[in-house]
Amino acid sequence: MPLVEQISGILRTAIVEGRLKPGARLPSWLDMAAQLGVARGTVKAAYERLADESLVVASSASGTRVAAEFVRPTEPIKTNIRPPLDGLAPSYYRNPLPFQMGVPAQDAFPAKLWARIRARAVRDDAMAPVGLHDPRGNPELRAQIASYVAIARGIRCVPDQIIITGGYRNGLALAMRTLKVYGKSAWLEEPGYPITRMGLQLDDVMPVDVPVDDQGIVVELGVRRAPNAAMAIVTPGQQAPTGVVLSQDRRDALLRWAERSGAWIIEDDYLSELQLGGRAAPALAAGDPDGRVVHIGSFSKTLSPTLGLGFLVAPLSLAERFGEVAACLQPAPNSTTQLALARVLADGHYLRHLRHMKSLYRERRDALRACLPEELVSDAMGGLALLLHLPKGTDDLALSKKALARGIAPMPLSIWWTNKRKANPGFVLGIANIKKGQAKAVSRILLEVVADAFGRTRSIGFRGVRRKAEHRKPRRS
Repeated sequence: MPLVEQISGILRTAIVEGRLKPGARLPSWLDMAAQLGVARGTVKAAYERLADESLVVASSASGTRVAAEFVRPTEPIKTNIRPPLDGLAPSYYRNPLPFQMGVPAQDAFPAKLWARIRARAVRDDAMAPVGLHDPRGNPELRAQIASYVAIARGIRCVPDQIIITGGYRNGLALAMRTLKVYGKSAWLEEPGYPITRMGLQLDDVMPVDVPVDDQGIVVELGVRRAPNAAMAIVTPGQQAPTGVVLSQDRRDALLRWAERSGAWIIEDDYLSELQLGGRAAPALAAGDPDGRVVHIGSFSKTLSPTLGLGFLVAPLSLAERFGEVAACLQPAPNSTTQLALARVLADGHYLRHLRHMKSLYRERRDALRACLPEELVSDAMGGLALLLHLPKGTDDLALSKKALARGIAPMPLSIWWTNKRKANPGFVLGIANIKKGQAKAVSRILLEVVADAFGRTRSIGFRGVRRKAEHRKPRRS
């Protein structure tokens, strides 16, 4: 097939199938010719053929663009590819919905400060030597994180133990690759983070459920169920979703098991910096004399998930291996953002931001609690979420879909359990993005969704929910 027909055919297919959107700019003749290794006249002829078919429009000012309107000769390809984490992530690239988990307060992000610091970082990065970057991350950022975890989390480490990652999940993937746990088993908290379980199963690691009580993960049961597990993944600072802090006795037992069996402990430092009630518990890695704990932190929930940055503190004995794996398979992302974050930490902006967020979140939590039935609500995740408890047998997943259709995004509590017979139905309600003036309105919608499901129940508690929902309906004039 002549080159002109090959080029025009590929572009034509992309246009009519919608992969090149109306108004999208095509590369210049010269750029496309250099990329494909053909003559400029060949590309020009291909573009002219598409112009004759009214698929593209050429302009000396704005270049060649896909036509805004054209007759599609064929229907675009129809697909049924579900987005990742369907049902767990209510939306992508949209403002967070009320009650949505996993995102900090959008209106409290220091946007002007960040824009100024990042603009400076862009200039510095552009003027930096054009050479290989350290795959473990920017040295200044790693040094700042080593100082920060020493102050805030009590962890003694050097910057060479710090690996910059794309967030918690990215850090977990790096840890599993480095620790070589494929085909082995791992303890998981029950209830526990559902995405961690999915990630282990996708990587051929067998999860072993270990219950959580008011002291944290029950180590004795873990030893009984899987004494030879390769690792345990725990949230000792704030267990998700219960908010329980791992007791000192359980910490000691967990560390003894890891040392005795040669296992590793993955510490997910889930929001421990944002403990709203009292002082944050020290990190498990801070009391690890044998170097069995891999500490993973993230800036997604304290600053913004759009930063795409987290960190991992490797045990001293594995620091070199973590660095090698990062260099070959998972290098640190986005050097410009790393530079900006290093400046935010160095200038003290991060700790000031955390102090402001704690105050803001307490205010929003208290405002939301005042709008919900006291007998059905309890704190979760150190006060950063509320649990709305529902009767046994309630399909909270179906209710959450009805709530999503009403513009709110409570997370079903039952998905945090593997054993659905033992699961406690309810809603996990994120408080971060509910402003004080919005609490009544979004609570009314939530209570109406619940009341519609339990309108005929004889439960005193849920008659109260129905009355409260009806009471919050706006009166007609």
